[in-house]
Amino acid sequence: MAEVGFDIEGLRRAVARHGRVARVVIAAHQGSSPREVGAAMLVWANGTKGTVGGGALEWEAIRMARAATATRLERMPLGPKLGQCCGGAVTLLVEVFTEVTLTGPVIARGEGEMPLPVRRILTQARNQGVRPKPQLIQGWMVEPVAEADRSLWIWGAGHVGRAVVGVMAPLPGFAVMWIDTARDRFPDVIPDGVSPLWAPDPLRFVPHAPPQAEHLILTYSHALDLEICHALLRHGFGWAGLIGSQSKKVRFARRLRALGQDPDRITCPIGDPALGKHPQQIAVGVAAQLIPRRAAPCQRAGRPSDMQNHGE
Repeated sequence: MAEVGFDIEGLRRAVARHGRVARVVIAAHQGSSPREVGAAMLVWANGTKGTVGGGALEWEAIRMARAATATRLERMPLGPKLGQCCGGAVTLLVEVFTEVTLTGPVIARGEGEMPLPVRRILTQARNQGVRPKPQLIQGWMVEPVAEADRSLWIWGAGHVGRAVVGVMAPLPGFAVMWIDTARDRFPDVIPDGVSPLWAPDPLRFVPHAPPQAEHLILTYSHALDLEICHALLRHGFGWAGLIGSQSKKVRFARRLRALGQDPDRITCPIGDPALGKHPQQIAVGVAAQLIPRRAAPCQRAGRPSDMQNHGE
């Protein structure tokens, strides 16, 4: 999974929708902390997105964010000030945005002259592609821009596909491509960070999948599932999972072998069957199966530039 990073695109979307948005990030901590350095949340007049750990710390962070008129850096002892039992201290950075002009790949900001260690980090990022960890250095906050390093292709926008997208879309590190046969197969609102693609013949998208992409095959049609499995086996992938029972696995294995393919390369069933067959239960099992995987980073995890959102 990709490390925590500054989600500039998420901030830009929030500002476009809500106007003034404050971003709160854990800049540093000593001792126990409910979240890691770089964990961030966005706060606007009547809502929030993300979390810095919940509880009293988060309520105080929201209060500070809504009251802030300028950048604010504050150290907060969790026990003495907030009554939390973590026992540590967290330093929060609050920044207010009405427009987003920041550019990557590393965002560094602070007051006064930029410290030498920060300049070195920026030079390494620019010349060597080194992504630093989020950190506070001599009053300057340094964060890499968030990048998806895992390309997840979800084939099918039915009940299970929608449940899986709902679980996977908010997770860091995943660029989600969501494919089906028509626009009306998708919900009216697509989660942020998810790229829908549709075409009467969705197999046309297979050649555009990165070679290390991970795939979940969840369509309404067993025949289409089989065609996608066959196409992906010819194309190559990092991992692929097929929804279905043991009997479907046996039938597909026989048919794929007849096509000259190795069906053992495709995982079926997916998730944790012990959790149940409700779409959300399947989605939870699939997420638990995918998150621990350490797929090789894709050269390009985002939506290929030569495909339009509608796929036509």
